[in-house]
Amino acid sequence: MQRVLVLGGGFAGLWSAVGAARKLDELGVGADQVDVTLVSSSPWHSIRVRNYEAELGSTRLPLDEILRPIGVGRVEAEVVDIDFDRRQVVCSGRSDSLPYDRLVFALGSRLARPAIPGLATFAFDVDTYDAASRLNRHIAGLPNRKPSPGRDTVLVIGGGLTGIEAAAEMPAKLGAAFGAQKDASWRVILADHKAWIGSDMGSEARPVIDEALRALAIETRPGVSIAAIDEAGATLATGERIAAETVVWCAGMQAHPLTARFPVERDRFGRIPVAADLKVLGMAAEFAAGDVAWFAIDGHKSCVMSCQHGRPMGRYAGHNAVADLLGLPTLPLVIPWYTTILDLGAWGAVYTEGWDRHLVSSGAAAKRTKMVINQQRIYPPRSGVRAEILAAGAPVVQTAPARL
Repeated sequence: MQRVLVLGGGFAGLWSAVGAARKLDELGVGADQVDVTLVSSSPWHSIRVRNYEAELGSTRLPLDEILRPIGVGRVEAEVVDIDFDRRQVVCSGRSDSLPYDRLVFALGSRLARPAIPGLATFAFDVDTYDAASRLNRHIAGLPNRKPSPGRDTVLVIGGGLTGIEAAAEMPAKLGAAFGAQKDASWRVILADHKAWIGSDMGSEARPVIDEALRALAIETRPGVSIAAIDEAGATLATGERIAAETVVWCAGMQAHPLTARFPVERDRFGRIPVAADLKVLGMAAEFAAGDVAWFAIDGHKSCVMSCQHGRPMGRYAGHNAVADLLGLPTLPLVIPWYTTILDLGAWGAVYTEGWDRHLVSSGAAAKRTKMVINQQRIYPPRSGVRAEILAAGAPVVQTAPARL
């Protein structure tokens, strides 16, 4: 029996497994000939991009709900090493290694945590479901804490997409927590080291973001650097103190550290280079997809670390891993369009198109589109119907989201 091993249960990993199973089904190759197994440290598929929200109950679903109907196995374990010469994956807690004939490496990314004193101990984040849940519990419990200069202040550090979305949701979270409590005087501060909040969103979208943040009474502090974090707040590089018992770190992402095991040159995010068919450059049996991989996805611009690219990368990587294993042609992935839809809390959202992020819509209209994407478009079929799940794994590129 030959084996296709998929590492990771996020967007790229799940869709790699589905894509591989679909290709085998198309070819009429049974599980007794080629086995597809997904390895993940969690039994859940997390809709990670929704971790900034107040209600997280619907943001994760059991991996087995998708994998079992299509005949994909699952191993729950933490991947700790890969032996490329022997084609084996080492997992913690297992005496045996997992062999493969084709590997799809899709272990994703994690929040970048620089060596700032107190960051690991005192800061919150929304990088994982557990971390986001911890933050939400903390916010809900603020009214029960002893009043202090920083009790009712939330400092969000990182003015990129995640930081903006986390900050924009905070007024509603704080409003729900404090209600009509008379002594509540909560503040939300959004800080970043760059000269503008949302600097990567382009010149057309930035004024919209500024308008939304003002309407939400969110204070902005661009051009500042954090020197230290403690239980009472943060100290800036200038020595200034910001009293805040809730500091949320949203500043940067890095690919999974096991990318360092690949004998290739990684980019500044730690990602490994792949060809358009998602095979790792210079390697014979290894593919990579999602936040751990990069290539020019439209022929010019590099793919981004988001589900917008991770999902199709996964579908193509799974398809191509099977095709390559069986000596069939592989398919190149090209996505000629790019959109960014940024959630701005109760104010709405902002919708841009293209790498220069041309403004398309904002406010309530953009929010409706964002909700369709976050709550429907990026979810796998949950019917349990084998044919529906396999069909969703086809190596095709979805059209751009509709403007609602």
